[in-house]
Amino acid sequence: MGWKNKLFDAVNAGFLLVLMLTMIIPLLNVAALAFSSGMASMRPDIILFPKQFSTEGFRIVWNSLDLWLPFRNSVVVTVTGTTLHVLLSSLAGYVLIHPHLPGKKIMVTFVLLTMMIPQDVVMIPLYVVNKELHLINTLNALVLSGLVSGFSILLMRNFFLSVPYEMAESAQIDGAGAFRIFSTMYMRLATAGLATVTLFEFVSRWNNFSSALLFINNTAKYTLQIALKAMIIDTSNTSGTYLVTTNVRMAGILITIIPLIAIYPFVQRFFMRGILLGANKE
Repeated sequence: MGWKNKLFDAVNAGFLLVLMLTMIIPLLNVAALAFSSGMASMRPDIILFPKQFSTEGFRIVWNSLDLWLPFRNSVVVTVTGTTLHVLLSSLAGYVLIHPHLPGKKIMVTFVLLTMMIPQDVVMIPLYVVNKELHLINTLNALVLSGLVSGFSILLMRNFFLSVPYEMAESAQIDGAGAFRIFSTMYMRLATAGLATVTLFEFVSRWNNFSSALLFINNTAKYTLQIALKAMIIDTSNTSGTYLVTTNVRMAGILITIIPLIAIYPFVQRFFMRGILLGANKE
């Protein structure tokens, strides 16, 4: 059976290599075009290295096309929304671990039911609610959208369940209140869970397109995804007096990707441990 195992490993490695190339080659092509000159980037070629190295695409997209404004809006929405999402999901998960909580099973069932409702079904009701609250064309609409989710609540609940409840009881005997136990004990012991939920929510909010498209019509409130859509799928291929060349578009895409690549190394060491621990059942 030794040669069969070696054959399986070779086929598996080859498959993973091909899969990796399908993801890496497009990214290298985007980076190569972004750092090429305007005329060189207009050629219909797939390149992996810059031609006529230039950073003019970044200067045009950041200064002349004012991509800094959507970038700022995305940072505000993502950081604020992720922080509130992690905090509220952690509080909800902490409440659901108490063994004597009245109606605990009903609450958990209700949270599970919210995960079965497709996002597209609630988009119109969400628009109506935001319109009645006068939140259309405001960044608050994007922050409040998806402020909590059943997935994050249950994930944090599973993390908190891995902490022996006897520790909380001992802290209560010593006079610690519920919020102090939550902040100084559970939050510190659930670092992997917090990193997992933070990563998921950060990526989701940074790449959010449908909510921004639904709630935002004012160009001053555009996030990066909407600004890129307007820039890349522009049939006129111009913006004012500037020709939006391929290197300009690819520079915009690369600017959008950089924050996601930057945050991953800081949470990567917690991520796999968080996924495995959060999968444990009560």
